[in-house]
Amino acid sequence: MRNAPSILLAVALAVPAFAEQFDVLFDQPQLDRWMYPFNSSAGARATMSVFGSDREVPTQFDARDGQILLAFDTDLAIPPGGTAAGYRVTGAEVTLQVQNNQVFRYDPTPDAWTTFLPATDARRTVDADAGQPVELFGVGFRGGYSAATFAEDTAFTGSGNFLSPGVRNAFAAVVDAAGTPSDVSNNPRVGFQPKNFATGSITGLAPGALVPADSVMRFTVDVNDPGIQAYLRQGLHAGRVFFAASALTIVQQQAGEYPVFYAKENAFVTLGLAQAARLRIKVETVPACAAEDLDCNGLVDFGDVALALIDFGPCTGCQADLDGTGIVDYGDVALIMLSYG
Repeated sequence: MRNAPSILLAVALAVPAFAEQFDVLFDQPQLDRWMYPFNSSAGARATMSVFGSDREVPTQFDARDGQILLAFDTDLAIPPGGTAAGYRVTGAEVTLQVQNNQVFRYDPTPDAWTTFLPATDARRTVDADAGQPVELFGVGFRGGYSAATFAEDTAFTGSGNFLSPGVRNAFAAVVDAAGTPSDVSNNPRVGFQPKNFATGSITGLAPGALVPADSVMRFTVDVNDPGIQAYLRQGLHAGRVFFAASALTIVQQQAGEYPVFYAKENAFVTLGLAQAARLRIKVETVPACAAEDLDCNGLVDFGDVALALIDFGPCTGCQADLDGTGIVDYGDVALIMLSYG
């Protein structure tokens, strides 16, 4: 059974360009999964953790070894369907509540990928601050799975060695300008600095301090990034939005000081004494418009002619280039005039 979210605001607006505005709090995910190769109780654990693997042994495990997958069924409150372009996300925040007490140090800033290289690598740099950040990313899939088919108890990997890097069926992902995900699980080994969705922050806690139990870690998603905006729109269009929490917290075999968070299956969450992961998202839905209705006000009128004249001349990809010639000219104005009214 899917839990109903708290709808903080869902109203029809008088502004013609946007049909509805939603402000929704999903106080529990439909899926929270500790995505770790040795997790024998996928989807049923009471806690979930994030950490890296031993950086001195880069041929085994992903560098971002322990990951957390979260999925929120947005179709419970925000109508899916139409097109992905029919949404505009104006704000999004994911929260996780810390379960372990004063074990790891708070780091609210991303670290350079070179700080996670082996000691033998000449490119390695020293991390100037204490701790390692918890970061939020999108999610990508392999092995024939997708956002629609991946479940809490889906196999960690398909055929092959599940201890190898780059084999997990769902993974923390960066996105390109079109919102298409690619695996970030081994970014230090590949050698790039990932653009995350957000870095975890804790209100009132000083950087470098040990994190108390029950602290709420907030991830304010960068909805102004075109790729992240496209990724969120695609999720809203499908009715389910995935996130992944990840960290490169330095650990050793069976040891380390890393963050642990409450899962929705935790007894304290069931009793209302702790909270599972949450998503608050603010969305404006955009009504479908005729191509000639450039300002999307429901009428083809002089305002649309004026917008075409503003872009008059060479203009590759412009909305006013209705005939696709790469130039906004009198042919495009003529098409507007034919639909006038």
